[in-house]
Amino acid sequence: MGHPPLEFSDCYLDSPDFRETLKCYELDLERSSKFLKELIKDGNSVITAIKGYSVAVQKFSQTLSMFQFDFIGDSLTDDEINIAQSFQEFAGLLQEVEHDRTMLVQNASDLLIKPLEKFRKEQIGVTKEKRKKFEKESEKYYSQLDKHLNLSAKKKETQLQEADELLEKERLNFYESSVEYVYQIHQVQDRKKFDVVEPVLAFLHSILTLNNLTVEMTQDFMPYKQELQLSLQNTRNHYESTCEELEELMKRMKHPSQLYKMHSFLPMEGYLYCQEKWALGVTWVKYYCRYHKEGRRLVMVPCEQKPTTKQGPTQLTLKSCIRRKTESIDKRFCFDVETNERNTPVTFQALSEGDRKLWMEAMDGKEPVSLFPVYLGIILFGLCENCFTARQSGVSHHGVNPTNPGDVDLHSSDWDVKTITSALKFYLRCLLFCSLCFTESDNLDFRLSEIHSLTYKLPEKNREMLEMLIKHLVNVCSHSEENLMTPSNMAVIFGPTLMRAKEETVAAMLDIKFQNIVVEILIEDYKKVWLKWTAWSYMRRLLPPTCPSSVICQRTALPHLSLLRASPRESGNPSQSPSGQPVFIKLLVTTTSNTQRVIISLSCPDCRHRPHHYPILSLRRIQ
Repeated sequence: MGHPPLEFSDCYLDSPDFRETLKCYELDLERSSKFLKELIKDGNSVITAIKGYSVAVQKFSQTLSMFQFDFIGDSLTDDEINIAQSFQEFAGLLQEVEHDRTMLVQNASDLLIKPLEKFRKEQIGVTKEKRKKFEKESEKYYSQLDKHLNLSAKKKETQLQEADELLEKERLNFYESSVEYVYQIHQVQDRKKFDVVEPVLAFLHSILTLNNLTVEMTQDFMPYKQELQLSLQNTRNHYESTCEELEELMKRMKHPSQLYKMHSFLPMEGYLYCQEKWALGVTWVKYYCRYHKEGRRLVMVPCEQKPTTKQGPTQLTLKSCIRRKTESIDKRFCFDVETNERNTPVTFQALSEGDRKLWMEAMDGKEPVSLFPVYLGIILFGLCENCFTARQSGVSHHGVNPTNPGDVDLHSSDWDVKTITSALKFYLRCLLFCSLCFTESDNLDFRLSEIHSLTYKLPEKNREMLEMLIKHLVNVCSHSEENLMTPSNMAVIFGPTLMRAKEETVAAMLDIKFQNIVVEILIEDYKKVWLKWTAWSYMRRLLPPTCPSSVICQRTALPHLSLLRASPRESGNPSQSPSGQPVFIKLLVTTTSNTQRVIISLSCPDCRHRPHHYPILSLRRIQ
């Protein structure tokens, strides 16, 4: 079962759900630490005890088979599935060749023990230190918050300001430690996939190579080893690209101005103190509240530090919200809420003046500020075409990372192609509307079919821009032996650029791996995806260039030619399509009183079934 992603925005809210999710990650961290200790201990037993080698290897393989990788999110890529199943594959192979093991490799300690010890001390150890700092800052902040909220409003203004500044300082320290702790947890979760598997893989390979294993066993293992190494390399590349995005997001989320922007994307929620009147006096009870604008529902979850009895959440239907006057109550940051369930208004105390304003705005239902979209225009298409033209002279260059081109002429053939690529990526990244949306599937044919369908649902300008870009990337990848830019590497570069999430969150960045897969499919299957558009461009030459002013012309798109099935004996005149495949074409004309339809019948020589007829032009006379 996968853990829910830890969002940096949840660090600011510090909700009970966030604490529960943190506890799940902490338990998994302890389990991983214990697993590494046991794995290292078993590895040392293999190295130091040749006499008991068989028993130690059996225990080692059993430990591997029992461990399962936890993952973030709902889906796994093919590489992650391969990595998750790697320990089970290792254990089965060890049990198979146990009787052939006679000696141990001399460098087994460098291959297995040291990398695992380094990961356990440097990664898991740092995470535990971040956890201690987070717990310490959390205790200091909430202790200071309780003292701050108990201050009387009758105190001097200078004392209140000093108390506010002290609370703000503690809050920022707590939020910073919380964000850094969450970031470190994601680091360990991602690095564990390759920093733990790679040493085991190297150690296992040494055993198979240097321990009198049969040639058949070694040859059977090599294909899986290569596939796993490719999966590990792809996972490492994904980690490096995701790590940069996570670090940038963490830096932005640390900025104080970003804290208030989050409420425009998230439902209003946070801690509130509710005034409860009893026969012997008034008490203030701490609740974690969520406000749902759709049904104007306010959900209150009790959050006392040491509750005597477990209480369920309380739901109130909001009627109105009024700010409480300062002189009418001894507490600060208060507002009254009228509900359908209670006869008297309910008084709440927010954590600060800014927090109270956010609650007031949320309950008043103010609309967010809309942004003006950036459209694809003729000038911007020209920019991309110029970039693609300039890139033709540098398709054999290694990589696309930007370097300093120096003082060069803009129109010179020596213009640095990496800088041009960076400009192209920056332009595509600045477009408001993402060019693509992607899908996940285990069936490769279904993936291609869905991507083809989604491509032709894009707006025309977006589709033209996408075709122009993918065609250029195919050209670059055709020189992969020289520039080392394979479709997989190109997908890592342009995947996040072409397919962006609606909001910048950790969960969205974890889906970058699926975006890369879609872009890789577009590059590898370029002819299949864009064959439909090529056929339509070819058929436009058969249509009349213009229509009379009294006739309305309506053209319809051709289907994907790979879906056509026709007989090789179909009558008609063969023509050469732009893709080089001969297509038999037959034009049929049907006429009614007001409408004339031109229907095309397409068939290929290698098809097996009867052709299909597709209307491509409809002429309707204006009454």
